[in-house]
Amino acid sequence: MIWYPYQQMKTMQPPIKIRRAEGVFLYTEDDAKLIDGVSSWWSTIHGYHHPVLDSAIHTQLDSFAHVMLGGLTHEPAERLSEKLQSWLPGDLDYCFFSDSGSVAVEVSLKMALQYYMNRGDTRRTMVLSLEHAYHGDTFKAMEVGDDEDYHFVLSAYGKSPHVVHIPTEIAALEQAFALYGNQLNCMIVEPLLQGAGGMRMYDVSFLERARQLCDARGVLLIFDEVATGFGRTGNRFVADLVLPDILVLGKALTGGYIGHAVTVANEKVFEGFYSDDPGHALMHGPTFMGNALACSVALKSIELFENEHYLEKVRNIERITRRELANFSDPRIKEIRIMGGCSCIEVLDAKTLEGFKEFAYQRGVFLRPFLNYLYTMVPYIIEEAELVQVLQVMKDWFRRSGADSSSNV
Repeated sequence: MIWYPYQQMKTMQPPIKIRRAEGVFLYTEDDAKLIDGVSSWWSTIHGYHHPVLDSAIHTQLDSFAHVMLGGLTHEPAERLSEKLQSWLPGDLDYCFFSDSGSVAVEVSLKMALQYYMNRGDTRRTMVLSLEHAYHGDTFKAMEVGDDEDYHFVLSAYGKSPHVVHIPTEIAALEQAFALYGNQLNCMIVEPLLQGAGGMRMYDVSFLERARQLCDARGVLLIFDEVATGFGRTGNRFVADLVLPDILVLGKALTGGYIGHAVTVANEKVFEGFYSDDPGHALMHGPTFMGNALACSVALKSIELFENEHYLEKVRNIERITRRELANFSDPRIKEIRIMGGCSCIEVLDAKTLEGFKEFAYQRGVFLRPFLNYLYTMVPYIIEEAELVQVLQVMKDWFRRSGADSSSNV
């Protein structure tokens, strides 16, 4: 029996069974055709069954699927590391691969703590994070997160003395550094767009000030761009605007084909581990880090992103979304937020969205609202008519009269 994510297994409705996927469409067992409005948790930026990505998997599989990076190496991992080194901004040159975004976040936090331990600085045990943060469901990632709907299990331990959460306000940022600056080893953020915490959007000036304060107080700055990277905010990476010390990538790294992630450090961080002392090594090693299939498809995914002008596609998605949602309102809506390839309708009461998933399903769209948030993060290859259909379904939900909102698949 499958134990499904984020579900009460006793009361959940049966999930939609998919038999095939092509482009932006999911084809169900009962022959429904659905536009995927959430890109399989924001990862399938090229859509499904893309011939270039399929070919990359098949070609690599003719040689081997996986070998460990412990004492071994291989060309796909070397080539992906070299590509990221040349492609990412600044001196973000040192790639530590892992098998999921959450693990890659754990690696970044471990790097930040050990960086100071290797220097003999045992005071810096604290992390500065944001309110409404979500960085994954492993334990340290949960600790720096700030969402009780996902991480209430941590209440068993009580409030962590090692993490401080602040709102995305410069005054709060400055106060936190004044109080804890000498105890912080890092600050970690989802830059510009906080995903699972509610698709919350904030200004780049907050990140610019964070960079200044981190530099002044000797604190490492970590950008978790698992969700925001590869164009989702309208920027290639937010790291192109403000340079972090450590960058975490996942999800769209492989075009959504295989779980894989990377924690990329700058030269300063890497040099903090580069030593004759074996105790200064980063003692971490996911079994499937640098998986050959994942690295091969990631290389082709980046190639598509570059050669097919994906940032223009994202700008077009934002333009259409703003046009279609302009002047749209409803008394049940608190706010409509749009940034790059993400849009969100936040409602005042979560009950307003009960039954929406079935409503969308009946109209050829797969959307999966959570809590008070009805959102889209569409594949970048989506056509205008398809995107308009997705947005129209969202608007029709509020405009409907007498719609049955009692079911929710």
